[in-house]
Amino acid sequence: MRKSAADRFRHLFNRSLVFVRNQQNQQHHRLSPIPLSSSPFSSMASDSPFPVTAQNINPQVLKCQYAVRGEIVTLAQNLQKDLQANPGAHSFDEIIYCNIGNPQSLGQQPITFFREVLALCDYPALLDKSETQGLFSADSIERAWQIVDQIPGRATGAYSHSQGIQGLRDTIAAGIGERDGFPCNADDIFLTDGASPAVHMMMQLLTRSEKDGILCPIPQYPLYSASITLHGGHLVPYYLDEATGWGLEISELKKQLEDAKSKGINVRALVVINPGNPTGQVLAEENQRAIVEFCKKEGLVLLADEVYQENVYVPEKKFHSFKKVSRSMGYGDNDLCLVSFQSVSKGYHGECGKRGGYMEVTGFSPDVREQIYKVASVNLCSNITGQILASLIMSPPKVGDESYESFMAEKNAILSSLTKRAKSLEEALNKLEGVTCNKAEGAMYLFPRIRLPEKAIKAAEAEKTAPDAFYCKRLLNATGIVVVPGSGFGQVPGTWHFRCTILPQEDRIPAIVTRLTEFHEKFMNEFRD
Repeated sequence: MRKSAADRFRHLFNRSLVFVRNQQNQQHHRLSPIPLSSSPFSSMASDSPFPVTAQNINPQVLKCQYAVRGEIVTLAQNLQKDLQANPGAHSFDEIIYCNIGNPQSLGQQPITFFREVLALCDYPALLDKSETQGLFSADSIERAWQIVDQIPGRATGAYSHSQGIQGLRDTIAAGIGERDGFPCNADDIFLTDGASPAVHMMMQLLTRSEKDGILCPIPQYPLYSASITLHGGHLVPYYLDEATGWGLEISELKKQLEDAKSKGINVRALVVINPGNPTGQVLAEENQRAIVEFCKKEGLVLLADEVYQENVYVPEKKFHSFKKVSRSMGYGDNDLCLVSFQSVSKGYHGECGKRGGYMEVTGFSPDVREQIYKVASVNLCSNITGQILASLIMSPPKVGDESYESFMAEKNAILSSLTKRAKSLEEALNKLEGVTCNKAEGAMYLFPRIRLPEKAIKAAEAEKTAPDAFYCKRLLNATGIVVVPGSGFGQVPGTWHFRCTILPQEDRIPAIVTRLTEFHEKFMNEFRD
């Protein structure tokens, strides 16, 4: 297996830096359902003086792709360098990165209470200084004292327990219990450097060979396809229904499960992203109940990506955790294997660079739990700043705290603005010729469908790239706006999309809409059949 893979890649790579478009071409010509996108790799020929080359590294690494930081982002970074070196060289003066959910990079300000507590915990000597009382709120000082007393050696530079600091896990468990109305055990919490390492940990645990499959939504966040590939598993796609607002149909799950079984694939788990990424839908509770029943009946681990739980923009929908839904159905630890992922990077807080998050692991036997702990221990522990932030997010200021009113004002202002931005971009996209965009009920993205003229599709074929990637590259070169082609997330064969964040600041949205509208009109006119 490894030898054939190495031989295949030897023919694909040459002596110079190349962009590998293998998966995009496969998607266009073979209509592959597996969502992988292009990414740059360098290669050395077989007579290379280096002992490690693209021909002899793990082939799973070569197969792995991650579209949100793939080829188009590399092109954008090169354009940005060119703008800095040659001002005025392009029709735009900046690159607007709408490719990834990175709020603070686009101007969102951090929550004051969170940063005050983090500052005091990182430099606890401030807690003993009289002037601190005038610079920090009383509740941030009190919270910092509580947290510092829980940290080994009272130092954020020290290692912690491999699952995370006990007191912080207690706080998170209490927050989950308050959110769901059902108790949470702190021993079920594993603090991680964002949600991504937790996903990798579970894929590593569940994947024994390429015959082990994971049911994954299409479109999906490419963390899942990348992680499944890296760990040598098999992605089993199930398609969300764009016509019903990206609905998740149980009949589709059953169909794909049976199809996988007929091919000898042992399906181990079901991934559900709620609210959806890149699609932005929020599941109805009734739908969630059906999903829980499906996993219970089929003996599947339910992997619930719930990192956007604070990002719900429509009054008719509410976020319900799968833990809450399963417990309300009477299912406990002996009935369902459930792993829920949360992150400090999303929500209203957007603290991507702090790398904080956790997974709540329930329904696993003690011997498997021991193995999960062992894998966590290999990484020693997650970073302490991220651990602290995760606890603050699950236990923010309460009524009566000095910071409560300012905290709520900051939080509500961010979520209100995101709601307006989502609506503005959605309306603008739906006015474009050949473009339809479902409502963004939650998360941070829009995933519009673009019906490209046949001439544009043929032009993309001539460049050996997917049609939606062709469109996105043209958009970048004309406007400086960076979006991700739908082929990086997966889509129904023959349809084309792109993902765009709603994160540029509210006062920037009109200019972005103008740039996008003008580009799209010119593009459609150029390639009109």
